[in-house]
Amino acid sequence: MYLILTALMIVVSVSLITFSVFAGHAEQEGHMKRRLRDDGARAAVLVAHPDTRSSTGKWFKEQAAPALAKLIKPKSDEEQNRLKVKMANAGLRGEGLLMIFLAAKVIVGAGLGLFAVLGTAGSRLPARSVFGLAGLAGSFGFMLPDLWLHFAAKFRRERITHSLPDCLDLMVICVEAGSGLDAAMQRVNQEMANVHPELAEEFALANMEVQMGITRAEALNNLSIRTGVSEVRSLSALLIQAERFGTSIANALRIHADSLRTRRRQAAEERAAKTAVKLILPLIFFIFPAIFVVLAGPAALRLYETLVKGVFSGRG
Repeated sequence: MYLILTALMIVVSVSLITFSVFAGHAEQEGHMKRRLRDDGARAAVLVAHPDTRSSTGKWFKEQAAPALAKLIKPKSDEEQNRLKVKMANAGLRGEGLLMIFLAAKVIVGAGLGLFAVLGTAGSRLPARSVFGLAGLAGSFGFMLPDLWLHFAAKFRRERITHSLPDCLDLMVICVEAGSGLDAAMQRVNQEMANVHPELAEEFALANMEVQMGITRAEALNNLSIRTGVSEVRSLSALLIQAERFGTSIANALRIHADSLRTRRRQAAEERAAKTAVKLILPLIFFIFPAIFVVLAGPAALRLYETLVKGVFSGRG
């Protein structure tokens, strides 16, 4: 019993430390976004403020996380860049977050493995079964952060896809009013920050990269990589081609927004058409049995009573 309580305390403590680190980073990101909107996306907003973080979170980020991350850190730069892109798709950007994510995988895997060992220590299971369960629990814990990252990136991509037509309409209005593409993207960041914060933040970062000296084509390519959305990738290619050949950006944005709305409507119609097929299994396993019991239950009971009375009356 004491071993189980100790294991639970270890897992809870590690989870609280990890949560405090990510919470501190989220608070810092919120401060950066406010400075980004107030100061016109200047590079000075990227300066970190270590006073807002707790000492435990700072120690974990600067010392514990790098030491734990070395155990499973990808060897090649290509694998590291691929993991950074996945984290950027989930909205996780910042110095040290890669190490924290890898350290979280080690901690969760080791914590679940230790919990499985301590939980089955007092049982009569053989040692092979105990270590097998520990390995299974550790593998699940090791893969749990990857699973969370996958769903976080998926939901963020869906939100960006849903918000893209509205942001493009605002960009069309700004461009037709005489604003440049950079000014239109900055206007989208200001007006859509509360409604569509994910895409507004991405536009602000792209605009900031242009102000820092990166070419617009490279900034738009980085925008498509960070979001991981095919619609944003096609928008980036469209804007690059329009700037290269001197065509009307407003017409290109309007056509692209209309095509996105048409595609979204078609996707909604497709999901609606699949509803009848998806309802077959719930109907078979949940609704039909209830209807069968309601309709055939009284007749079955009456038939049972009749047969029982007939049998006993025949014996008598």
